[in-house]
Amino acid sequence: MHIRDMDEHQYKTTYHFVNPNRCVFEKALNSRVCNCSRAKRFNLADREGVACTSLPRLERCSVLLGKLRENARFALQRLKVSQTLGHGDEIKIQNGSMLGLQALVEESQDTTVRDIDSLVIQAERRFDGIDGFPYSRLMQGVIAYRSRNRRKKSRTGK
Repeated sequence: MHIRDMDEHQYKTTYHFVNPNRCVFEKALNSRVCNCSRAKRFNLADREGVACTSLPRLERCSVLLGKLRENARFALQRLKVSQTLGHGDEIKIQNGSMLGLQALVEESQDTTVRDIDSLVIQAERRFDGIDGFPYSRLMQGVIAYRSRNRRKKSRTGK
C-alpha cells in the first residue's frame, strides 16, 4: 500500500467518523447545482463534506437515490447500475434527476435546484409518494444533463 493510499484510507475513515449522516446527494450539492435546506456543510482537511440534519429525510433520500440509480441503467447505457458508480455518472444521476424533477413539479427551467428537501416533499404530494414518481421522465433529465466544463489550467501556471 502506498502512502497516498494510506492517506486516502485514513481520510475516509475519519470522514465517516465525523459525518455518520452523510448526505446521499453530496455530489450534487458540492457541484453547486443543487442545494438543500437539510444540508450542513463542513470542511475536513482540504475537502468539503455535507451532512444531513434529519435522519428521516436522509433515509427518504437514500430510497429515492436507489430508485434513481436503478432507473438510470438505460439512460447510462448499462445493464446494471451498481452502488459504486463513477463520479461523472453519479453527477448525471443526481443533478439531472433533480433538475428534471424540478422541471416537472415547479415547471421551472432553472439550472440550479434551490432546495432538494422541499422539492421532494412537493413531488411526493403530487405523485403520491416516491414510488409514484415518473422515473422515465426524470431519466430524460439525466440523459440531457451536461456537467460544466472544467477550467483548463494554463501551461504557464498563471
